Amino acid sequence: DQMKKMREGPSKNMVKQKALRVLKQKRSYEQQLEGIRNQSFNMEQTNYTTQMLKDTKTSVDAMQTGLKQMKKEYKTINIDKIEDLQDDMADMMEDANEIQEIMGRAYGMPEIDDADLEAELDALGDELLFDDDMSYLDEAAEAPTNVPGTSAKEDPASTQLDEFGLPALS
Repeated sequence: DQMKKMREGPSKNMVKQKALRVLKQKRSYEQQLEGIRNQSFNMEQTNYTTQMLKDTKTSVDAMQTGLKQMKKEYKTINIDKIEDLQDDMADMMEDANEIQEIMGRAYGMPEIDDADLEAELDALGDELLFDDDMSYLDEAAEAPTNVPGTSAKEDPASTQLDEFGLPALS
């Protein structure tokens, strides 16, 4: 704006020369600034990549250490012994079930047919629905509630139970 108002001559040329030097210097500074920004960005990227590589190396080292430890621990485990243990446990469970089956046998009881029981229940069903006498329930209320093998005075909650919920053998 100011240069347009000036007349042609040496003073205008001096102002023009000075303005061109200032513009040239400004562009030079802008280029330097851009170069410094690029260098700074490159340094940040290098630092980021270096840190990422360090983190990766730490992760790999941890994985190698874990693998070595797993191999070491795996050597102490014998698969055949584990299979034998599982087989022994299965045999013990079968034996325990067989013992429970033997202990649950009824002596002197005739075989009862399910069809006979259902027929008797159907016959009694109508009688039970219309029967107002509930005195037979009084006997059920008087039944002992203590765990077998303990006295009635013992608190069932204090009785030690095994893993199956049965009283523990001492």
